[in-house]
Amino acid sequence: MTGYAAENGDTAAGGLPDGGATGSGIGRRRLGGGILALGGALALAPLPLAGAAERGAPGRGPVTADAGASMGSGARRPEHRPTLRRGSAARAGLLQGPLDQLVREAEAYLADSPKHPWYAGAVLLAGRGGTVALHRPIGKAVRYAAYDETTDTGVEFPAEQQIAMAEDTVFDLASISKLFTSVLAVQQIERGALELEATVASYLPDFAGGGKQDITVRQLLTHTSGFRAWIPLHQEPTREGKLRMLWDEVPASAPGSAYLYSDLNLISLQLILEQITGHSLDALLRDEITAPLGMHRTRYNPPASWKPKIAATEDARLPWSGLERGLVWGEVHDENAYSFDGVAGHAGVFSCAWDLAVLARTLLNGGVYGRSRILSEDSVDLLFTDFNTAFLGDEHGLGFELYQHWYMGAMSTPRTAGHTGFTGTSLVLDPSTDTFLIVLGNSVHPVRSWRSGSAPRVATANQLARAVPVRPERGRTAWFSGMASASTATLTLPVLRLASARSRLECALWWDTEPGSDRLVLEVSAGQEWQPVPFTTVGSHPGQHRPDPRPHPQGWVSGWSGRVWHRLEADLSPWRGKGVQLRWRYTTDQLYVGRGAYVDSLRVRDGGVTVFDSDRPRDAGRIAATGWVLSAD
Repeated sequence: MTGYAAENGDTAAGGLPDGGATGSGIGRRRLGGGILALGGALALAPLPLAGAAERGAPGRGPVTADAGASMGSGARRPEHRPTLRRGSAARAGLLQGPLDQLVREAEAYLADSPKHPWYAGAVLLAGRGGTVALHRPIGKAVRYAAYDETTDTGVEFPAEQQIAMAEDTVFDLASISKLFTSVLAVQQIERGALELEATVASYLPDFAGGGKQDITVRQLLTHTSGFRAWIPLHQEPTREGKLRMLWDEVPASAPGSAYLYSDLNLISLQLILEQITGHSLDALLRDEITAPLGMHRTRYNPPASWKPKIAATEDARLPWSGLERGLVWGEVHDENAYSFDGVAGHAGVFSCAWDLAVLARTLLNGGVYGRSRILSEDSVDLLFTDFNTAFLGDEHGLGFELYQHWYMGAMSTPRTAGHTGFTGTSLVLDPSTDTFLIVLGNSVHPVRSWRSGSAPRVATANQLARAVPVRPERGRTAWFSGMASASTATLTLPVLRLASARSRLECALWWDTEPGSDRLVLEVSAGQEWQPVPFTTVGSHPGQHRPDPRPHPQGWVSGWSGRVWHRLEADLSPWRGKGVQLRWRYTTDQLYVGRGAYVDSLRVRDGGVTVFDSDRPRDAGRIAATGWVLSAD
């Protein structure tokens, strides 16, 4: 069984975002002509997206960037739309130290973690803007000839037959293949050949069997169709038999009533695409995506000549595999995709890290790479916009997962998009920082049971997030909470005696945490227990003129704040006449973290007198920091 349906078993339930997390319930931007926001869903009139008419009638073939394709009025992408080149961390606007740590942490999972290696090897690629600042192979692409279940050990090839990972090693992407199918579907929506709110049965009449007549194209793309995760299509020897199983499948829940990730959604979408275009999915992939973008190492069914450059996957045998195949190397790992001759909507695409970086850059550019445009900017917004607002924790654009800390780590924001693959692959795109991360590992080599959880993905994403500097609000340094999990960090001011009814704390605040689970709390003590202090914040969001203050009556913030500095003010008059201490307390749980918190420009005003100012060296020296550090970035 491919991908997320099996992988997501280790996903922790996300906490509720605090009311203080500005933007945690991100509003939808205009998505193009004929689209309206209606509660937790989107209703699309049966019209192509804005500008589709300029791009031509439904059909095949990319439109080049200079062909006058329409840009959505809600677009905020930069004028410069870069193509990729190698460069230094500094050129990418990243910090070298965290990138070095990213590699070290990834290499640690080549060793037992805890009982077996997470992967035999991996290729790591990280970048920002048009600069690939890290492209590093580690470990082995081919190490094991077989798996010995009696001793739970891998049977290694002789050393001279093992193959080291290389920058251009090709991987079975497993469920990352779903992203390509999704992009192909959105292209057809853009061209007017496919309607997002149309029923699947309107394109595939036999699909209505089993009570599936009301399932829509959108529900396939957002995994809200009601399909169960997986069925053994590979057990049917003929294509007709497999389709009959799909036609007869009865939904596990009513369409639109629940989120349940399912390979069957993208298999169904493949059938629609092949029906409306008259072309096979592998041909669509080549003609509509990989050829125009120059992704020459991305395809279904790689030729035998590629095999020495392909990472091996599993020793596939019963009972852990659905088929007796031996070492799978150069052929798709997923049993159902294999039974579809290697071409399936949910799995089967092979690619390398650089090609996936091209795809990432294309989407971060708004659908264009060089002179080739594969999607309009409005269409790209459909990939990065949450359609699953009714299912908190299961945020999803069209095909792309959003805001998933369980593998996106601290790169996770409400518009961070990506996907994982069961073979050990992942792709993460963060539009807020213009960063992208590709981790391609062969984690089912030699057997799927060795890999547990998603720790290398989280670790590498945390380090790339840390590599994006946060400049102090003023001066050279600001106090930084760090990004440690299962920890508490405190930043404590000295005892201050407040005499005025107009006393207040002022400071600059920046936070990005795992929603609900990790909190930044402002507390006060008058010689007794610490208690929270209500405060208000005003964010410096670009394009907002005089934004309204946001109250935090519980005295804490959590979640997403837009990765901008906020001005904070807290009324301290209830402690008039008392000697008080103030502190920031940052707490994290044992699972995932965000980018952390920063505090700068701390001042306590007692009426017209400033009794504490962190910009004054004497006052700054009186701050007691546990876990917090002064940081220039």
